[in-house]
Amino acid sequence: MSDQPTPMMAQYLAIREANPGALLFYRMGDFYEMFFEDAVAAAAALDIALTKRGTHLGEPIPMCGVPVHAAESYLLTLIRKGFRVAIAEQMEDPAEAKKRGSKSVVARDVVRLVTPGTLTEETLLEARRHNFLAAFAQVRDEGALAWVDISTGSFQVMECPLPRLAPELARLSPREVLAAEGAGLDELIEDAGAALTDLPASCFDSAAGSRRLAALYGVETLDGFGSFSRSELAAMGAIVEYLELTQKGRLPLMRPPMRERAGGAVQIDASTRRNLELTQALSGGREGSLLAAIDRTVTAGGARLLERRVSAPSRDLAVIHARHDAVESLANDARLTADLRSALSRAPDMDRALSRLSLERGGPRDLAAIRAGLTQAAAIADRLPDDAPPLLLEAATDLRGHDDLIDLLDQALVAEPPLLARDGGFVATGHDADLDETRRLRDEGRGVIAGMQADYAALAGIGSLKIKHNNVLGYFIETTTTHADRMRTPPLSETFIHRQTTANQIRFTTVELSELETRILNARDRALEIERGIFDMLRGAVLDAAPRIGQAARALAEIDLAAAFADIATGEGWVRPRVDESRAFVIEGGRHPVVERALKRKSESFVANDCDLTTGGTPAIWLLTGPNMAGKSTFLRQNALIAVLAQAGAFVPARSAHIGMVSQLFSRVGAADDLARGRSTFMVEMVETAAILNQADDRALVILDEIGRGTATWDGLSIAWAVMEHLHAANRCRALFATHYHEMTALSAKLDGVENATVTVREWEGEVIFLHEVRKGAADRSYGVQVARLAGLPASVVERARHVLDTLETGAREGGARPAALIDELPLFRAAPPPPPAPRVSALDGRLKKVHPDSLSPREALDLIYELKALTEETAP
Repeated sequence: MSDQPTPMMAQYLAIREANPGALLFYRMGDFYEMFFEDAVAAAAALDIALTKRGTHLGEPIPMCGVPVHAAESYLLTLIRKGFRVAIAEQMEDPAEAKKRGSKSVVARDVVRLVTPGTLTEETLLEARRHNFLAAFAQVRDEGALAWVDISTGSFQVMECPLPRLAPELARLSPREVLAAEGAGLDELIEDAGAALTDLPASCFDSAAGSRRLAALYGVETLDGFGSFSRSELAAMGAIVEYLELTQKGRLPLMRPPMRERAGGAVQIDASTRRNLELTQALSGGREGSLLAAIDRTVTAGGARLLERRVSAPSRDLAVIHARHDAVESLANDARLTADLRSALSRAPDMDRALSRLSLERGGPRDLAAIRAGLTQAAAIADRLPDDAPPLLLEAATDLRGHDDLIDLLDQALVAEPPLLARDGGFVATGHDADLDETRRLRDEGRGVIAGMQADYAALAGIGSLKIKHNNVLGYFIETTTTHADRMRTPPLSETFIHRQTTANQIRFTTVELSELETRILNARDRALEIERGIFDMLRGAVLDAAPRIGQAARALAEIDLAAAFADIATGEGWVRPRVDESRAFVIEGGRHPVVERALKRKSESFVANDCDLTTGGTPAIWLLTGPNMAGKSTFLRQNALIAVLAQAGAFVPARSAHIGMVSQLFSRVGAADDLARGRSTFMVEMVETAAILNQADDRALVILDEIGRGTATWDGLSIAWAVMEHLHAANRCRALFATHYHEMTALSAKLDGVENATVTVREWEGEVIFLHEVRKGAADRSYGVQVARLAGLPASVVERARHVLDTLETGAREGGARPAALIDELPLFRAAPPPPPAPRVSALDGRLKKVHPDSLSPREALDLIYELKALTEETAP
């Protein structure tokens, strides 16, 4: 047996070797096939059959395959499971390969590498979320982060020192991050939930990056785009080189890079984003997050813009006010807002359609999406009044001026074109005369021949003249031999060309008939060819207008978001916040948007609360005490979320709100461990608290919940006490500090600006009633035992806890402290007292338990009453 691979397998192995680290989808007819280790891995990941095909080196070759028409769903599964996929297509028709010889293999080559950060197919992407590919570069002591969404063309870069990388990745949530080999960023990028792709250090050369960018945009210098540092050029250059590699030279349509200003957005670290559930719930997924609760956008672009705004609230006062002006204008005009949202809902995703067209992965429906989007853009621009706020007027300007392109697409495309250009049928009748004639021949060949036959019969004066067809002659004109002489003499002989004579018939052709025959036989292919040419022309016209189409898409997203914010403001009773350069933080009647939404589904109401973190114009700290389950954590989070919404440009869930600019937002809420790194819950808490104390400036807003609870009581109290003093003296920021250490309430008398607040409860016949009201003052107890009972702890455990608690509290009151000797007085190490005997069931109770009211007849019910009355008299004292 020969160890030489077959020509086809040799080709496969060569392509596989040229694309290491990726599964190879090898096109064979209507399937993508995988072999060897790729087949084993793919079959397991996709849960498809693993078979064998031939042998290699004496061993059977594992094989599996997926249909080409269903490949996208399989690609999505592989990408989500961390694979990269190389797509090898047939680069020629199999008939061409046969011409080279019977053993020739169809030419194939990889046309694309599919990776998490380079997806463009509609079915592989989430319409309402970005799909970012990021790159981090370091040049000496400088760091920079660049990111691109090739499905929309957005391209941005910012200076990013290494300590800022984790928070920025948490903000962007990229699907894939490029880094230089040996950079040591594996753990950091993994924590961000992104796939890491290591590239050679040469890919991050700043000079080469500058040249790549200049070539990409066809300019001599990048000065027209702004001034970029060497590290920024390195990061952007790495992205361009990676896209050239994965897209095999077909670069996506990318907007000029925009430099994001450092400090332009509120600084929010990864822990705070997670704790506040800004874009993703702690349980995983979008539902339950702030984003899900407030998303009323009706376009995909508007939804992506909303996510960006929530992830990065602005610190630019002019920008915030402009956004609030737009929302207020629409909130005051419900009719206009409803009209705009109705029109916006009919606007397709032009950004992603443009991207697919630029990568030659688009089809007629993408052209139709551009047509529909620009048509709606013009209609929306006409609806906006002349006195609209500047933000809306600027958007209206970007929506106009596309009439020529709309007319071209309207005339050229049918109302509902097919998905693929190769299917044909997308060009409207009347747009191209040659195409119309070709289609007529294709669809009405018999009718055209019949018309020609009538014309020839009249010309020859022979009523019996016929046009017929056979496989030898093709189309021909036939008449009886009695007319032969007439047909062979001028002037008819100048038109009719003799082809064949039989016993009874004579056959002719004409130049026109020969040409018609060729056209009929080739009409289908010719029609598709003409349509492909028209598609390329239309695609070119769209791409020529791409910058302005991109502006229109962004304008639609801006209007959509303003209208969505207006809709939730009027529907939920939200108000415009007052945002200024002060350090005030005054919320009246504030509510938690996510919790309130959940309660409304249960037909329950949310208890609104005030919060004032300003004392005499200076920042204040509220020390919040109160029982478990009373709503302390909700109160903390709702005020942080109100700040996020206000600076994102939205109205806020409150009666009124005055928010001095928040520069940083920090949250230490909840408990979690990090076993993979050997960190206990307490260690994680201390690391996050350290980050806050080391970074928070005087414009920060800090919320802390139960600092120090993960260790011994006195250690925890000491740490919480010291943290509070540091926030007050060193950070000098606005803060909400929730604790169960009631001893800390004494700080309000020692530190200016520290005030006590508590969440109120009421006790009724041993039951705890949570009022969820926050008021000034301190709680006297935590009601932990009552909450334990509500949680379902056995009655004996709850009773035992009450006994221990009473003993401890009595000792503390009598001794002024909790002496260690007190523990010896408690029977903690003796057997717990037996539970009280079950109460005796009376005869009356026993009889009632046996009664089934639904089964009683009226007579039986009357008899039962007499029986129960008798039992009552028997048991009476």
